[in-house]
Amino acid sequence: MNQRVIVLDFGGQYKELIARRVRECRVSSEILRGSTPVDELKRLAPIGIILTGGPDSVYRDGAPRCDRSLFELGIPVLGICYGMQLMAYTLGGEVSPCQTSEYGRKSVSADADAPLFAGLSTSQIGLMSHTDQVTRMPDGFRTIASTADCANAAMADVKRKLYATQFHPEVENTPNGTAMIRNFLYNVCGAVGDYDIAGYRARMVAEIREQVGDEHVLLGLSGGVDSSVCAALLAEAIPERVHCIFVDHGLMRLNEGDEVEAAFVNRVDFVRVNAEQRFLAKLKGVSDPERKRKIIGEEFVRVFEDEAKKLLAAHGNIRFLAQGTIYPDVVESGANESATIKSHHNVGGLPKDMMFTELVEPLRGLFKDEVRALGRELKLPRALTERQPFPGPGLAVRIIGNITKRKADILRLADAIFREEVGRLRVKPDQYFAVLTDTKSVGVMGDFRTHGYTIALRAVKTTDFMTCEYFPLKHDLLGRAASRIVDGVRGVSRVVYDVTGKPPATIEWE
Repeated sequence: MNQRVIVLDFGGQYKELIARRVRECRVSSEILRGSTPVDELKRLAPIGIILTGGPDSVYRDGAPRCDRSLFELGIPVLGICYGMQLMAYTLGGEVSPCQTSEYGRKSVSADADAPLFAGLSTSQIGLMSHTDQVTRMPDGFRTIASTADCANAAMADVKRKLYATQFHPEVENTPNGTAMIRNFLYNVCGAVGDYDIAGYRARMVAEIREQVGDEHVLLGLSGGVDSSVCAALLAEAIPERVHCIFVDHGLMRLNEGDEVEAAFVNRVDFVRVNAEQRFLAKLKGVSDPERKRKIIGEEFVRVFEDEAKKLLAAHGNIRFLAQGTIYPDVVESGANESATIKSHHNVGGLPKDMMFTELVEPLRGLFKDEVRALGRELKLPRALTERQPFPGPGLAVRIIGNITKRKADILRLADAIFREEVGRLRVKPDQYFAVLTDTKSVGVMGDFRTHGYTIALRAVKTTDFMTCEYFPLKHDLLGRAASRIVDGVRGVSRVVYDVTGKPPATIEWE
């Protein structure tokens, strides 16, 4: 078994990102609730424990806490943001409201002699997001970093191998954050680096075989990266017993349905269902994004059931439904103790009375870049592994407001034009697409006044899809795309560009 680090979640939105950074350093990670009993942690025997951030104040009655004995196990602990405050408070220190709250990238003065900052300069940048801070450290601790407004930006008790940072080393906005986490893993925890994608592949193949046994599995194949890699992994684990159903809900990108069929029809047992009218009828008049997701999630399963019934005569009952669920889906759907940002159809939208009684989700522990790496490991073509991310509900969550076929057709064409323009770049954004807003504005075409929709363009750079910055596309490209969209897509009179990062926004608009 691999060495592993336990990430204890106290409600932080970045818990999966912390786990991802640990795995990026070739160490296995597992996320558990912050309330996990200490005896259970002892049984798991991790080489290290990381305490996540969270939205609460540790001194408030009812705030998430942990047992003091956690810090007496002899296992190295790293506390991050709320995790630092929790460590200090539990061990007898003091946590108080900030006189000046810190948000965003801040200059950090670090002690280069501290194991956490080994090999790094004394001048660092750290992402801060806090309204409380440690004002008195527990006995045995010393300050190892500070900012202009936070005297104790990091602390350490070297003898007990307890470390903590008020800033977030797991995010891209802390440039040397991964190096700090690596220092904790290798300099403090004694990691040997025995985790990789090849090992994950072997473990998942074994787990799929153990879970499924001799039975058959039904997979909803969208043609996106996640479902494609899931299909390839299932085909390796249980060949001849995987049935892939591609539901074309009429909310795909331009020509995408035909492309998916061409890519998979000769690879797996592939069935295409053209269900555009069925989905549009269910979505008629619905504008709330959560309801859209729930409706589409349930209808997906109903379509699967209808198609699965056709397979019963040949294969008997099919209990297993496979899904390409990945970590960002889970965290944004409010699993564990996080706040819900949005529900994903493959996490929060499954009906309780579905005929499938068990889920197979072999990618649930991976971030998008890990899924792509696994796809390359499985020898999938680059056209699939590097495909642009696309939400399960498709254009339904890129059409703001109610959904109609006309709106879907408008967005399909606008999105295709934008992706074609961006696709010519040598250095491309990590994700780029168009959104059809529910805002109409006045325009002029020739001698006539028009009143058309506003298209919003979105392009971001990210490695983890948990945070992102907007991609600074050049004005000539944006101008060319806008001109082509307004001239070539009937019903559009205006084009705008979204320059918001995540946080505070999400990558998708809904």
